[in-house]
Amino acid sequence: MPGPVIIVDYDPHWPDLFEELRAPVVAALGELVVIVEHVGSTAVPGLAAKPIIDMDVVVPSVADIPEAIRRLATLGYVHRGDLGIAGREAFTAPAGKPRHHLYACALDSEELRRHRSFRDYLLTHPDEARAYETLKRAAARRFAEDRAAYNEAKTRFVEAVLQRASSGGR
Repeated sequence: MPGPVIIVDYDPHWPDLFEELRAPVVAALGELVVIVEHVGSTAVPGLAAKPIIDMDVVVPSVADIPEAIRRLATLGYVHRGDLGIAGREAFTAPAGKPRHHLYACALDSEELRRHRSFRDYLLTHPDEARAYETLKRAAARRFAEDRAAYNEAKTRFVEAVLQRASSGGR
């Protein structure tokens, strides 16, 4: 996504925005969709974030991805491939829609598991969510014009949270 990295305070309207974006996706995918999940920082109440909704469209299996891509195209989503992350297909959002990232993945996708684990851990560990917010704000100040460096600055924290989440510990 072009432009600088900007972190804003949590917006209580983000869940409503997710629902607004989710509804047409569910309608277009019909029986193909298992669930559309709100993931990423905007899914964690109180957590500052880039004002971009992250959505995971979950289909039963990897064999269903091509049909999901076809159906999402009817809404104006442009398939961008996995962007180097196996098990997650990325899309460019239709013009005129609120800023969001949409990904399609199979129910058994490792990337879906990671998204859910990270979100759920932050939801249940407010101290970790605050530490993540502090890190994101500092990284955004330092790397405002370099999204790759911003993301890299968060990697060690994210991996540590995922490790704790997978071990069931703190």
